[in-house]
Amino acid sequence: MNKSAFKIRLMEAEDFAAVTRIDEKVLKVARPEYYRLKFEELVQSPERLPTSLVAETQDGTLVGFIMGELFIGQYGISQEATLDTIGVDPDFQHQGVGRQLLQEFLDHLKALGARKIKTLVDSQDTRLTHFFQANRFAPSKTVNLEYSL
Repeated sequence: MNKSAFKIRLMEAEDFAAVTRIDEKVLKVARPEYYRLKFEELVQSPERLPTSLVAETQDGTLVGFIMGELFIGQYGISQEATLDTIGVDPDFQHQGVGRQLLQEFLDHLKALGARKIKTLVDSQDTRLTHFFQANRFAPSKTVNLEYSL
């Protein structure tokens, strides 16, 4: 991992409380069950390659995270990965944490063999859309369809 203002490292099970705290600060709603399932799937499962990362200050305070997955099938590692969630503590936003997390995540996945990263963004979330576009993400040719029940 690159040296910069924030230390980037692989996410560990012990990061759960800090990740949920950041997410609640950003979204103003607690989602511990969502993250319990995500941690079980992406961080604690021995069947998954570790891809999720956290950002820490020099004193070890966790200030951001990024979660995603590189698919492994019966024929090996897929060339496509997903970026599921990114979060930066509001007190540390606009300091390069998100950009550094994203770049380290992309570098890590590329080293593992990924060639394409996909993510979904709510069409109304202009800040997140701008963040991804500023980091060279572009609309895909896939159409996301939904059905309301």
